[in-house]
Amino acid sequence: MWEAYKKGFKAWLQLERSLSDNSVEAYLHDIEKLTEYMLLHSNLKKPEELVMQDLEKFLKWIAELGMTQTSQARIISGLRSFYKYCLIEQISSTDPTTLLEAPKLTRKLPDTLAFEEIEQIIAAIDLSKEGGERNRAILETMYSCGLRVSEVVNLKISNLFLDVGFIKVTGKGDKERLVPIGSDAIKFINIYRKTIRSHFTIKPGEEDILFLNRRGSRLSRVFIFLMLKDLVAKAGIKKNISPHTFRHSFATHLVEGGADLRAVQEMLGHQSITTTEIYTHLDREFLRTTLHQFHPAFKS
Repeated sequence: MWEAYKKGFKAWLQLERSLSDNSVEAYLHDIEKLTEYMLLHSNLKKPEELVMQDLEKFLKWIAELGMTQTSQARIISGLRSFYKYCLIEQISSTDPTTLLEAPKLTRKLPDTLAFEEIEQIIAAIDLSKEGGERNRAILETMYSCGLRVSEVVNLKISNLFLDVGFIKVTGKGDKERLVPIGSDAIKFINIYRKTIRSHFTIKPGEEDILFLNRRGSRLSRVFIFLMLKDLVAKAGIKKNISPHTFRHSFATHLVEGGADLRAVQEMLGHQSITTTEIYTHLDREFLRTTLHQFHPAFKS
């Protein structure tokens, strides 16, 4: 019974919502969880028979399984999309998710690096060793453009427009965006390409990938993580740092410098402005200094 609903929902997500395969699978997984719950409790109802109390019991069940608040909120989002589809297709005349409350999420603020700390990490690269010039170009590009780790390992030469100071990035859901790139990153990419990459035997199919390993293949995300972890230790920085920290730092430094939140959203490739708003977590000293500098009541 539910297989037909799932098949129709999948087609709707792909054709009407134009979602990526990963997003479609996530939504279908949410519905799978609901049907799994109903089967376990010998109460398999049709979509039009479910009421809000049924869904509340289901949410209580997944919470007791130990599912995080973020995962619970995502499942509620999946259920709402499913019932939107059910209403459009006239499978159900009511939407039991309307008054369903998502758990209040407390967003953990990520660690960020000061500009000086980023310089220390890059300075810890041994340029005399194999991969040194490449690793410097990678970190300069990640910080200059605020890239996700997956975006930097898949960066294509054909998407570099360095003469005009832009790169084209393929982000989540295969969405493309143009991002400005700084002069330091351009300089180190050019050094890497001319002095290192030009001497590689490149694996077929990887000719257009910018950053390669010694075997001529693209790098893995795990490699970037381990390389950065090693450099952070060498630089003597005690923070919990991952490749994503460079992206957080890029965004935070922009916002602290007064950049428009919409512009930051565009550069990061965030679909929703609320995702970008996490970067307004400016430290108190910065806020105090700004108030003293610009607010009449703080001026002595």
